[in-house]
Amino acid sequence: MIRLKMNPLTESATLLRRAGVVLGSVGLTALFSLLVLLRALFGRLNRPIVDQYCREWSASLLRLVRANLTVRGHVPDFTDGRRYIIMCTHASHYDIPVTFVSLPGSIRMLAKKELFSIPLLGQAMRAAEFPSVDRSNRQRAVRDLDKARAMMESGIVLWAAPEGTRSPDGKLLPFKKGCFHLALDTEAVIVPVAVRGIHRVLPARTWQINLGQPVDVRVGEPLETVGKTKADLDEVMAEVRSRLTGLLGDGEAG
Repeated sequence: MIRLKMNPLTESATLLRRAGVVLGSVGLTALFSLLVLLRALFGRLNRPIVDQYCREWSASLLRLVRANLTVRGHVPDFTDGRRYIIMCTHASHYDIPVTFVSLPGSIRMLAKKELFSIPLLGQAMRAAEFPSVDRSNRQRAVRDLDKARAMMESGIVLWAAPEGTRSPDGKLLPFKKGCFHLALDTEAVIVPVAVRGIHRVLPARTWQINLGQPVDVRVGEPLETVGKTKADLDEVMAEVRSRLTGLLGDGEAG
C-alpha cells in the first residue's frame, strides 16, 4: 500500500477560496499546456517529459484542494509489454489527476473529441498522445482504434471511465460499451480502479469545493481479455462492474 499524505484538514471552501481554486486550476492547466506545446514546437517533447508534466500538473491541482490521498492494492507492471486500459470510477473532475499521481506508467486519458476543440488544451493533448475514439463515424473510428492500439503497443496505458459521465454521489452509474469494445479489440488487460470519496471534493454539476477530503484509491485485480470476443462483451462488463463494486464497498456501490 502506498500512502500519499496531504493536508488532512477538512472544510468547505469559501467563495473566495473556490474562486482561487478555479482560477488556479485553469492557470495551471494553461501553463502545462503551453509547456507541452513549446517543447513540441522546438522538437524537445518526449513521453517521459509528458509523464512528468502530467504528474506535476495533477499534484498541483490536488494541493489546491488539500486532498488527503491513500493508494491501496497491487499495481501491475505496466512495462511488461502487454496492452493495458485502466477502467476507473468517475465521480469528479479530479479522478484523472488522482490517477496520474497514484499510478506509474505513461497514462493517457481516452478523451472525448469535444475536449480537443478547447484552445491550447486540445492542441497540447494531441501533442501529448491523448487518444480519442469517435464511434459515430465508422471510418474515423477504425483509424482512431488503430492509433489507440499502436499507442498501447508502444507503452501507453489508457485511462477510461466506463460510466461515461460523473456520478453525483459516488455510486456506480450504468456502463457504456465503448471502452469495453476497445479493450476487446486490442486484447488489453483491464485494470479496475475505484476512487472513494472523490465526489465530495467537487460534487458533479456543482461548484461546491470541499478542502482536505480523504480520497482512497483502490486498485483491483487485473482482468485479461486475450481470447475473448464480442460475444463475451456482457460478461466482461459484468465482471468489471462486480470488481469496481467490491472496491468501492457498500458505502459507494450502486
